[in-house]
Amino acid sequence: MRLMLVGFGVVSQSFAEIIQSQSTKLARDYGLRPRIVAAVDSHGAAVDPSGLDIPLALKSKKVSRSLSGLGADVYTEGKAAADVIREVECEVVIEATPSELTKGEPGLTHVRTAMKEGRHVICVNKGPLALAMPALMELAGHNDVRFKFSGTVGGGTPVLDLAKKCLEGCSIESIRGILNGTCNYILTKMTSEGVEMKEALAEAQKLGYAEADPTNDVGGFDSACKLVITSNYVMGTSLSIRDVDIKGITEVSMDDIASARSRGNALKLIGFVGDNAKVTPEEVPLTHPLNVSGTFNAITFDTDPAGEITLVGKGAGGRETASSVLRDLIEIRKDFAR
Repeated sequence: MRLMLVGFGVVSQSFAEIIQSQSTKLARDYGLRPRIVAAVDSHGAAVDPSGLDIPLALKSKKVSRSLSGLGADVYTEGKAAADVIREVECEVVIEATPSELTKGEPGLTHVRTAMKEGRHVICVNKGPLALAMPALMELAGHNDVRFKFSGTVGGGTPVLDLAKKCLEGCSIESIRGILNGTCNYILTKMTSEGVEMKEALAEAQKLGYAEADPTNDVGGFDSACKLVITSNYVMGTSLSIRDVDIKGITEVSMDDIASARSRGNALKLIGFVGDNAKVTPEEVPLTHPLNVSGTFNAITFDTDPAGEITLVGKGAGGRETASSVLRDLIEIRKDFAR
């Protein structure tokens, strides 16, 4: 199966390493023999129909922050991803460029172009889904291609698969969860160590949990994206991020933390969808399964007749998210087999 990586950051690099190290197992257990024929980053594109030299690509990215080390016969500086998608034959396009939440670009164009060219798409970029998920699902159906996006919610934790596949027969009445590990880390530090938000955020940035510009995280926008994706996929809604009432953690004070603790609660950034859709700081009982610490995510599905079911796991990380890309790829392979 020929693959194209659009975006060659931490997730794509981790994915490339995984399929190399597990090639024997993937062929034996799933009949899957993935071959990366193209990789595109912000500097240019590397294309080789026989398959890229992955160790050399990873080394080049580490040394020069580009794919130029693959040589002039493979690498073209400044080559646009949309052109590569149109020109290079492959079965699956993996869209892993950074999320942009105003217009969803350039990821939205990449996904649409791939579908129109008859390529299956695995997307870990939340922007296109947060803004245009119903339209993209329709476009995938119209072009008879698979559209997978497990890695957009929960990192390697199978949030979407659990709800869609393991809760069949149940009616999901509402979804409530901690969907952003950065915010949860900050609030945990404030609660357990009594540090101010500014200090906790600086620590999160130092550890790589938060970006230099943490607005999407602390502003609640990342949580809103994941809430939209989960609701649309699991509950069949047609939400966009514009439909979510969003309030992040930027105004949370130590007094708020202390007040919650005095009532036996922890303050968490909670995404909720039921009769409405919102992201807001809320108090969670210390004994509730949603009271997870550090960078963990937790999501509770309120179901009928099974009641509340909560899934907890790491919500981010390059290797963890790459595992979800592999899971999606295996699903596409199974669809081929069927």
